[in-house]
Formats: sequence, structure tokens, C-alpha cells
Amino acid sequence: MSSQKIPVRRSRFPVSLLVIFFLVLLLMSGIHFGLIVLVNERNWSELVQTIIPMIYWFLVALGLTLFTGWRVRRSYEIPMQNLAKATSKVAHGDFSVYFPTTNTSDKLDYLDVMIIDFNKMVEELGSIETLKTDFFSNVSHEIKTPLAVIQNNAELLQRNHLSEEQKKECTETILHATKRLSNLITNMLKLNKLEKQAIQPTPHCFDICAQLCECALQFENIWEKKNIEFEADLEDKVMVEADEELLAIVWTNLLSNAMKFTPDGGTVTLTQISDEESVTVSVSDTGCGMDADTVKHIFDKFYQGDTSHSTEGNGLGLALVQRILQLCDGIITVKSEVGKGTVFTVKLPAYLKNEEDLL
Repeated sequence: MSSQKIPVRRSRFPVSLLVIFFLVLLLMSGIHFGLIVLVNERNWSELVQTIIPMIYWFLVALGLTLFTGWRVRRSYEIPMQNLAKATSKVAHGDFSVYFPTTNTSDKLDYLDVMIIDFNKMVEELGSIETLKTDFFSNVSHEIKTPLAVIQNNAELLQRNHLSEEQKKECTETILHATKRLSNLITNMLKLNKLEKQAIQPTPHCFDICAQLCECALQFENIWEKKNIEFEADLEDKVMVEADEELLAIVWTNLLSNAMKFTPDGGTVTLTQISDEESVTVSVSDTGCGMDADTVKHIFDKFYQGDTSHSTEGNGLGLALVQRILQLCDGIITVKSEVGKGTVFTVKLPAYLKNEEDLL
């Protein structure tokens, strides 16, 4: 519900209330006049003539006071008391609170707007609390796994009967686990800085085709080892204006995932095309692919759809990619089919040449 698009009443007391009070007082005045006439016709004593109007107006004042109190209680006290109870629940960690408005959506007033904003705030706090809980749970799991590997292999190294080959294997396992732990911490710090905008992109003009070639060559040993057929279809030279270091992280993560999930003898394809408005880069593979549910969560932190490769990553790469592209005014989409592979497509704004570049 968007309260800003709906006319909001600035008062909880409608104009009709003034009309009601006016008519009631007018009626009471008429009754008062009738009482005066009645008392005079009966020739009652002056004391009675004084007391009866006083009692009458006391009853009128009492009725108006009770009516006004009822209106104030219904319009202010009860909603504010309920809001205070809801606020107390939120303060004690209950983010499931929902406080209904006192009026329908077409008759909102400023108190209803405050209630709507309160509900939005509680919803956001609940989401943050859930994310925080999941984050700590995931971080604890991701850190605990390599630490357990390091501990187990360190204990094995303390045994005297191990052969040199077994010692070498344990050492390599420890090094692999420490590297994974280091990568996890590095990605966490990068993602945290990007989300807090502690890292501000420093865009400049560079050749994205050359950058893609450099990033792809980093995986030459991997595609040769796995006998992967790597295909690249790039233009000769295309200039973009973006943060070169941040975009290198994007291509490295996408190519790393493609190489990781592509089986021996598979194919990884890197393509790049451009037009006057955008530059499009696609990384496709013939790996295991993903189902629709996995695709929905693929950019969530620590989410790993294929648990068979969970020891090779930490689930932060694609979250990092998405955040970088948001800062670079880019978008990323994914298409995948189980058993047939995955295609990640990145679209960046094209570099618009100014008059100085054309001279």
C-alpha cells in the first residue's frame, strides 16, 4: 500500500462533528428556553428557577464531555495504546507484529500513515534480523569446514608413521583449506565494503575485449587439465567506461564458475557483442545446469545450489558480481537448464564518445 499516492486527511475530527455539536447545542438551547417558560408559568420559586437550568446545563455538559471523551478515546487513545504495545513487542525482539490501520485505504489520515510506516519498519527489521541470523549461521559453517580440515590433517602430520607422500598430501590439503578460508574472508570484506559503499567505483575508459582476454587466460591451465573446449567470440576492440578492477572480479567469477561446473570434455564459451547503447558479455557452459528454484536464489549470499562442488567455493562470488554490476550500472541475467548448462549474460552501458574523443 502506498500511502503517498492516496489523499491523507490531516485531522481525525471530521467537519461533520462541528455540525453535530452545533445542532445539539441549538436543540439544548431550545429545551432550555422551554424550561424557562415552563418555570415561569408554574410560578415556581426563584431558587427552583435557578437550580433547574443549572442541573439541565450540567447534564448537557456531562453528555458532551462523555461524547468527546469517547471520540478522543476511539480516535487517539486506543490506537496509540495498541501502537505502544506493538512497539514494546518489537523492542523485545518480536518482529512478527502487524498493526492494522483504523480506517480503510481510501480514508487514510496521518495516524494511519504512521501505522503503515511502522509496519514497513517492522517488516524491514524482521528481514534484517533474518538475514543476520542466516549470515552468522552460514559464516560459522563456512569457516568451521576448512578449520576442521586443517585440524584433522595437522593431527595426522603429528603421527610418526606417515610416509613422505602422505605428509605431502596432508600439507597440500591444509594449504587448500587455508586458501579457501582466505578467499572467504577476502570476499566477505569486499562484499561488505561494496554494500556499505566504502568502495566507490572509479570509472575510466578501457578496452573490455582486452580485459576479457586477460581474465580468460588465467584459466588456461584449468581448461587444459579438464580437456575443456574453450571458445571465445569477441570483437577486436570495444571501449567502456567503468571501474576496470571491479569488472575484472565479475569476469573472473563467471569464468571460474563455468570451468568448475563443466565436466571433463565439456565446452565453455565466452562471447561479447556491442551496439550503440550497450555492451553484452555472455559466459556459457555445458555443465550440470540449475533448476528454476536454484536460479531464483543463485545471487543470495552463501547459497550453493550444487553441493557436490561446495568445497570449491563459498557462495559469495555471484553476490559479489551482482553488487559490482549494480554499482557499475550493469545488469546480469541467467538462463539454465538441468543437464544442459548455464548462460550468464552481463549488459553494460556503452561508452558514449564526447566531442574531444572524436577530434
